[in-house]
Amino acid sequence: MEFFKIKHDIPFMRHALVFNVISLLTFLLAVGLLATRGLHLGVDFTGGTVMEISYPHPADIEKIRDTLGKHRLGDATVQNFGASHTVLVRLPAKQGVTSAQLSSRVLDALRQDDAGAELRRVEFVGPQVGKELVESGALALMLVSAGIVLYLWLRFEWKFGVAAIIANLHDVVIILGFFSFFQWEFSLSVLAAVLAILGYSVNESVVVFDRIRENFRKMRKATVPQVIDNAITRTMSRTVITHGCTQLVVASMLFFGGEALHYFALALTIGILVGIYSSVLVASPLVMWLGVSREDLVKPERKAQPETP
Repeated sequence: MEFFKIKHDIPFMRHALVFNVISLLTFLLAVGLLATRGLHLGVDFTGGTVMEISYPHPADIEKIRDTLGKHRLGDATVQNFGASHTVLVRLPAKQGVTSAQLSSRVLDALRQDDAGAELRRVEFVGPQVGKELVESGALALMLVSAGIVLYLWLRFEWKFGVAAIIANLHDVVIILGFFSFFQWEFSLSVLAAVLAILGYSVNESVVVFDRIRENFRKMRKATVPQVIDNAITRTMSRTVITHGCTQLVVASMLFFGGEALHYFALALTIGILVGIYSSVLVASPLVMWLGVSREDLVKPERKAQPETP
């Protein structure tokens, strides 16, 4: 199935150096933002108070947020928990205010607006737990990256593995750079989105790499840039269809999923767009710069030796 068909190959590799320079500058900018501004870590990482509150009727999430905002508790995260009658309120730790005092302020504010609000449980998430989550998240990123390199090395050739992992790390750093620049809250759900993008992006790279390998077998007289240009051009229709359909689902979460899914969907949206760019205009040029050749992927045919009488 093709959404459209391009008759002539687009000369992407002619401008490969320009794309790589843009990618490098963007990458360095994101690294600089992370180093200077850092991430706005959520309660999961920094520690804070978690409250479970039930109502005798379906909870109005927006109304609860407005109520907390009026009482100077607007930094709280509110979402449904399990059922429409139950909400989960997460509040970051505040200097000089204990968890008990903070939970009491929240409950008093909610009961002023709705007397039916009932506290089911309150927990304090300590910074030690947040530290363990940071370490576990970093370890997960390292293991996923190592697995990607190993997989592409075994399936294709080491040059493809190196190019793919650089492109994927480029995606991750760009996503984190956006969250650092705008100081969006970085939570466990956002971390899950980053890990999902790693797998999603490498899938697109594998599709392009597989077409490159196939072209080396079919286009015997073509140069390496021509082989890569043809591979990218021939997969563009597939890219538009798959990424477009995925983005439709993500967009529905972004616009209609509420605050609980907002940053998760936002990270996925940035990752999908950056992933398309990196698979085509970062990974593929890097494969070319690393010196991939037909001999790397197509084994020479052995000539049959004459039988001895």
